[in-house]
Amino acid sequence: MTNRRNFIAGAAAALAAPSLALAGQVPAGMAPRFKAQVVPIKRTFAAGEIHVTPWNHYLYYTLGNGQAIRYGVAVGAEGRTFSGVAHVGRKAEWPRWTPTADMIKREPAKYAKYADGMEGGPDNPLGARALYLYEGGRDTLFRIHGTPQPWTIGQSVSSGCIRMVNAHIEHLYKKVPVGATVRVYA
Repeated sequence: MTNRRNFIAGAAAALAAPSLALAGQVPAGMAPRFKAQVVPIKRTFAAGEIHVTPWNHYLYYTLGNGQAIRYGVAVGAEGRTFSGVAHVGRKAEWPRWTPTADMIKREPAKYAKYADGMEGGPDNPLGARALYLYEGGRDTLFRIHGTPQPWTIGQSVSSGCIRMVNAHIEHLYKKVPVGATVRVYA
């Protein structure tokens, strides 16, 4: 029997579906398991949090009621990762990128030419959007961001940040407020 509650819940799901469908798109050649999809999780997770499980290359945005949107990600190469609890300290659309001093020191031929930064745009390593991770009010220099290299999703290759397909970070960016909790597990 259709009642008001079922109708409203169904209508809300139908309205949410197109945006998730777009976020669910994956570039050619990327494993289908990395498309955005709603998955069951433990009911104890609060809504509105980000949880990253680097070992299987997933980021979860918790919806509450035992559900989350799961996205495929690329994570930092061994020894270049963040783990712990942070908060989204700021957000940026088409962010400017500057390599860290460690990146320049480690690979000067690749990064020194960008020491003064690179304007945002489709070739920028931070992609379409970025969530800046802070601990205790200080920038950790780690980000959750888009990438112009979607073929890296599912790999441990970055300089430490968490990379997402641009369509996925655009979807997540709209949902996550400044101050949201981010947990990256070791």
